[in-house]
Amino acid sequence: MTEDQAVRYGVSGGVATLTMDQPHNRNALTPALLGGLADGLDAALADGAVRAVVLTHTGPAFCAGADLSGGEKPRAGREGLGLADVLATVQDAPKPVVARIAGHCVGGGIGLAAACDISVAADAARFAFTEVRVGVAPAIISVVCLPKLRRADALDLFLSGERIGAGRAAEIGLITRAVPEDRLDAEVAAVVGRLLAGGPSALAAAKRLVYTVPGMERAAAFARTTELSQSLFASAEAAEGMAAFREKRPPSWAPPAPPAPP
Repeated sequence: MTEDQAVRYGVSGGVATLTMDQPHNRNALTPALLGGLADGLDAALADGAVRAVVLTHTGPAFCAGADLSGGEKPRAGREGLGLADVLATVQDAPKPVVARIAGHCVGGGIGLAAACDISVAADAARFAFTEVRVGVAPAIISVVCLPKLRRADALDLFLSGERIGAGRAAEIGLITRAVPEDRLDAEVAAVVGRLLAGGPSALAAAKRLVYTVPGMERAAAFARTTELSQSLFASAEAAEGMAAFREKRPPSWAPPAPPAPP
């Protein structure tokens, strides 16, 4: 790990943390940052010990979107890599991805926040689709943002470029929740703790349901989910989970309980 890496990667307690670390340009979507995100996601998904991924940042901005300082387009990271590839990897990942947002989130940065399965922001953070104010549109990120927004809210924010607070971003479904800044780390830790209590295969299946069932015809959806339910109930993971429930103990995949205070 070198000091000039745009995204720092670390693993602890079954959680991989990807930290966007270009505060000098507000974590804009440079080729280096896109490549670092892609590499970090690849590493986390390939590591069997990693159960969940946290995406966070240094500096006052989560992500400022496209890098306008040098005229770079936000789709030139690793060879052939684009912002769309990173967003798709987050949503297709069989492991849950959590965004920890302690700073402002603009343009493509909102796409990263919306693509994550759960996004928790400090209440002082601000969000904005600022693209129209520089003569472009929130095209790529619309794919992950529009399913979360009412049409009225999308039109208001896409067309105005208005900055909104984290509280409103949560109210309209763009992120999961907003919390006081001094509670952000505790809330993210609590979210991750709840995720680690779920079976790995069950989490992957539950995530797939959210993204695939709404677009399916009803009969096909019932057929597919019946098949999935049967396979899950017959799995070794379910057998362990149900045995743990009966025996009043944590299942094998759950992290050990912290020691009791003296």
